[in-house]
Amino acid sequence: MNFLKAFWNSPTGLKTTHFWGPTFNWSLPLAAAMDTKKPPETISINMTTVMCIYSALFMRFAWVVRPRNPHLLICHVSNETVQLYQLSRWLRARRSMEIKKVEDGA
Repeated sequence: MNFLKAFWNSPTGLKTTHFWGPTFNWSLPLAAAMDTKKPPETISINMTTVMCIYSALFMRFAWVVRPRNPHLLICHVSNETVQLYQLSRWLRARRSMEIKKVEDGA
């Protein structure tokens, strides 16, 4: 019971945006993870790049803000990982299409 009371009154507890911001932010890496089942041709390179930059910036923010926010940090590390995977899928598909063009043209 003391743990719950301490968490409730914590500077990163349930009564703060330090908790609710990252909680709702989890929709980003979850959506990106669900998109890994879609064909790589549907990946928006612009949006994926922006999401990589966004998560990188907020990873730093989560580390330097006081009180430090590990919940937000983990959320953005997860998002960065999935977005980089999506970026690699797009690059591989692009390279594969270029190789196929060269082979067809030769």
